[in-house]
Amino acid sequence: MRRRISLLLISLTIMGSVFARGVYQAPMDFLAESFHGEVPESSLLLIDTSLEASVKQILGHRYESQRIRYWREEGRTAWILQEVGKTKPITVGIVVNQGKLERVKVLVFRESRGWEVRYPFFTDQFIGASLTESAELDKTIDGVTGATLSVSALTRLARLAILLHKESEK
Repeated sequence: MRRRISLLLISLTIMGSVFARGVYQAPMDFLAESFHGEVPESSLLLIDTSLEASVKQILGHRYESQRIRYWREEGRTAWILQEVGKTKPITVGIVVNQGKLERVKVLVFRESRGWEVRYPFFTDQFIGASLTESAELDKTIDGVTGATLSVSALTRLARLAILLHKESEK
């Protein structure tokens, strides 16, 4: 009997981590929602040597690409960015309006733990945040027990999106 209960508990744990991974929203659906069905044409931001230093300060490493695609309309930009949580990338859609975070949404989560960061109770904390002069968020983001690395990844991406938004305005 104990063996069956142990196997059941192990199965439920494995199933929970499998169900946590997945595509929660397609990037184009995120963009359509963010721009009320009319997705503007995309642009590319080149990470040159001066911007690369700021990106590396935020992420702790170089970004995976030298060109980052974004969408702009009336002072708002949308970004689809990726950052590794523990071992796998987390894809996040972020909207920045006038230098402040307007929307943060986990689009694809590939890790086995930390999936709680996809829920609005966590992502809504970012709304209205901007960057300080030291490239930190001006709001405190509460963590989620057991999701420390995912929380850190989303926080870095939020900071990066604001930085890129400001750079795209130049």
